[in-house]
Amino acid sequence: MANIIEIYEKYYLPEQLQLHMLRVAACSKLITDNWEGKEIDKEAIIRVSLLHDMGNIIKIPEADLENEKTIELRRKCIEKYGEYEHYTNIAIGKEEGLTEKELMILDGKRSRKNEETYQSDNYEIKICTYCDQRVAPDGVRGVKERLEEVKTRYKDKPNSVWSNEEMANHLIQCAMGIEKQIMQFCSLKPEDINDSSIQENIEKLKKYEIK
Repeated sequence: MANIIEIYEKYYLPEQLQLHMLRVAACSKLITDNWEGKEIDKEAIIRVSLLHDMGNIIKIPEADLENEKTIELRRKCIEKYGEYEHYTNIAIGKEEGLTEKELMILDGKRSRKNEETYQSDNYEIKICTYCDQRVAPDGVRGVKERLEEVKTRYKDKPNSVWSNEEMANHLIQCAMGIEKQIMQFCSLKPEDINDSSIQENIEKLKKYEIK
């Protein structure tokens, strides 16, 4: 058993990537602590949120990495899992003890699946999806603002769903629908989830133990 920071350090993850996952998990915890809907697996939501982007080390250009051990890990991940970071996310999640249910949540929470998530009744996936799509590199943003930024950043990336403007706009609309679905069962408003309100949860989650 190790706390989440020990796991991040074991993989030599850059601080910014660690902070992204902590912010997403802190948003998730804020929602689950104020949840008034049907019973949900709160621990699964937190565990998935804390580990969901472990494989994103692949997305960071090697030239931007300063730690030689991080560079070596990046190379090994690409060699072992390929250049699609999602497969690495799943593989590392499994290695670090995520259950089959949690791996299903991790696989389902991708933005490309927003329509499927919106139409489903799985609130574990909805919450993980929503919180990830609220967190920009520099902090918590509104879901529409955040995804408009994603659309701009990936508009020229080949084979990205975000490079198709019609599809990207549809995914954003689905994300906004997911937000409404969650908020009807939560004693919060979207604006209550912000950098200030999640800070205490971030500090708590740094001590979270992954079993």
